[in-house]
Amino acid sequence: MTSFANPARETPHPHLLYGLIGESAPMRQLFSLIGKISQSTSPVLLLGETGTGKELVARAIHFSGLRRKNAFVPVDCSGLAPTLIESELFGHAKGAFTGADQPKRGLLQSANCGTVFLDEIGEIQISLQAKLLRALQEKEIRPVGSTERIPIDVRIIAATHRNLQAGIRDGTFRQDLYFRLNVLQVELPALRDRKADIPLLVAYFLKKFSEPQQRVHQISRDALRYLTEYDWPGNVRELENAIECAVALASENILTADDMVSLSVSVPAPDIRALMPMAELRRLAILNAIRESRGDKQAAARILGMGKTTLYSYLRKYVEASKRADSSEE
Repeated sequence: MTSFANPARETPHPHLLYGLIGESAPMRQLFSLIGKISQSTSPVLLLGETGTGKELVARAIHFSGLRRKNAFVPVDCSGLAPTLIESELFGHAKGAFTGADQPKRGLLQSANCGTVFLDEIGEIQISLQAKLLRALQEKEIRPVGSTERIPIDVRIIAATHRNLQAGIRDGTFRQDLYFRLNVLQVELPALRDRKADIPLLVAYFLKKFSEPQQRVHQISRDALRYLTEYDWPGNVRELENAIECAVALASENILTADDMVSLSVSVPAPDIRALMPMAELRRLAILNAIRESRGDKQAAARILGMGKTTLYSYLRKYVEASKRADSSEE
C-alpha cells in the first residue's frame, strides 16, 4: 500500500519571512542576520549560488528595515545591455544620444531614500564600476550627457553568484568597489545544505501551483524522499520549477515519484531509422528539454525554439491524454 505525506499538515507553522521559508538551522541564522542588518543603512553584499533567493533576502532586509516606507528598486545587471546600463542607473539628459528625446531619471535617483538592489553586480563592466563607485562615495550622480550633479540617498544591496575576489585577481572587478559594497556580507545557504526545509517548500509550491481544476495538495512519501535525496544544483528555483512541472503533468491529485518528470525521467534519443509519428517525436523532445533545463519551462522553450505559451499548450495536451488513458483503463 502506497503511503502519502502531507507536508503542509505535518509542519503547520513554517518559518516564513517575506517569502523566505525555512526552519532549518541555516535559515534560522539567516533570519536572525536579516533582523540585525535591516536596522542598518550600510551596504550589503549577498553571496550565494543561483536560485538561493537573493532577491527575497534583499526584499526582506528592505521591508523590515528603516527604509521600508520608501522605494525598493531591483536592477538585473545581467539583463541590461552594456550600452544601456549607465543610462538606466544614472539617467540621461535630453539629446544625450540618439533616441534620447526626453530626459530620464535614473534608477538610483528614483530610489532616493530607499533601497537599490543590484542583482548580479559581477556582470557590470569594469568602466562602469568606477562611475558606480564614485556615485556611492560622493552620494551624487551625473546623468549621461549632463553636467548637473544630483544628490542621492540610497542603500545599496548587491548580489552575485560569482567569486568577486577571483574577479579582482583577474582584473574584471574593482577591489575598491568590492570593499565599498562588502560592508555587511550575507551568504545564502544552498538547498542541499538545508534539506530539512524541503517539505515546507514543497507544501508551499503545491499550494501555489494547484489550480481549481486540478487540486494537488499531497505528495507520496516515495516522491518526497526522492526530492530530499536529490542534490538540487539549481537550489530553490529548481525545486519550484520541478513542482510546477509535476503538478501540470500529474494525472491524480497526489504527486508520485513518476510525476517528477523534470528530475527523474530519462527519455532515450529517438532512433532515426525507426518510423515514428511527428507528434511522438515532439513529445520526446519536449520531455528531454524539460529534463535538461531541470524543469525551467522558459529555458526548455528556448532549447526547443518555441514560445512558452506553445510549450504550455503541448503540456496541457499531454496531461489531458494521460487522464483519458487512465479513464479508459478503469
